[in-house]
Amino acid sequence: MLLALTATSAVCAAVPALLTVWNGFEYVAPPAAAAGLPQVTVIVPARNEAAGIVACMQSVLASRGVDLRLVVVDDASTDGTAELVSALAGHDGRVQLLQSASLPAGWNGKQHACWQGAQAVQAQVLCFLDADVRLQPDALARTATLLVRDQAALVSGFPLEVTGTLLEKLLIPLIHFVLLGMLPMRFLRTGTSPGFAAGCGQFLMVQRAAYLQSGGHAAIRHTMHDGLLLPRLLRRHGFATRLADITHLATCRMYRTAGEVWKGLAKNATEGLAAPARIVPLSAFLLMGQVAPLVLLLVAAARLRYIFPFLGPPLRVGMPAVWCAAAALVLSYLPRAINAVRYRQSWLSVALHPAGAATLLVLQWYALVQKLRGRSATWKQRTYSAN
Repeated sequence: MLLALTATSAVCAAVPALLTVWNGFEYVAPPAAAAGLPQVTVIVPARNEAAGIVACMQSVLASRGVDLRLVVVDDASTDGTAELVSALAGHDGRVQLLQSASLPAGWNGKQHACWQGAQAVQAQVLCFLDADVRLQPDALARTATLLVRDQAALVSGFPLEVTGTLLEKLLIPLIHFVLLGMLPMRFLRTGTSPGFAAGCGQFLMVQRAAYLQSGGHAAIRHTMHDGLLLPRLLRRHGFATRLADITHLATCRMYRTAGEVWKGLAKNATEGLAAPARIVPLSAFLLMGQVAPLVLLLVAAARLRYIFPFLGPPLRVGMPAVWCAAAALVLSYLPRAINAVRYRQSWLSVALHPAGAATLLVLQWYALVQKLRGRSATWKQRTYSAN
């Protein structure tokens, strides 16, 4: 029985490890910036972002190699966000402040702000950017180059995710683990199947014509997870999307407290891993491949008396189980080590990987239970139906 469990664990750990290695050749940085790029309008939805909105705007305005406009959609902020934007707009004609209309029923606040921003401009390329993202000067030009070169409708990517608190370090780096360990990116690049859609809501660059033709944020007005659902929407309409590694082109501190981490990741969980149709098999897969290896290795080693030698002499019959459990443990850590190097992630997060994976599973089930119970989710001082 123990040998069967350890062998199963090794197989479940091997799949994300192999996919991560394979995807390393697919998930790459955008090419060098080309000349003659279309005008890009950056749209920043902002609700109570006074603490960071100026730094965000300054990083956007420092962009080079692209004809740029910046629209900040103030979504009923009460902390002086609009005043800060207005002051900068007075010194730079590329900046426009747009006051959001009252939030209609059935809309998520961010999607409503993004949709209004898109309606207010005429640029060929739009870039929806979260207010907590900071861009490098060549970020927009390089992603726009990829958009044009591949004739894609959308290019997205995950910035360098800065983490501070322990819960951030446990959970935030798992975004890359899930992305690279469960999605065959070759199929994302070579087809338009919605099943292979992926993106990050912090940075979404789109062709305006394709965006409007598909319905844009108005077609996903209810969601809190445009990073996944906007690429899926575009692919459902036959448009190609791309995912690029922008670790060295942008940074983001998503959350700053444990409470924000939990609420932030749980609010859109059931549109991803915690979807009712997939949570059971994915939970079993992650449990066996990422949480169980360490436990099984300890159990197998204990049965061989390596941990508790006072129980008697070693037992020869348990050695295959030890080797399988050891292989599973190494394979479970391999993608985390690769990601730590490539995406500049915390090594403490790597060391605590089994605990992080277990915490992720608890969060997914928590989100699903909240949805099934009809509990509401609160985000940015607004209350929504859970997911």
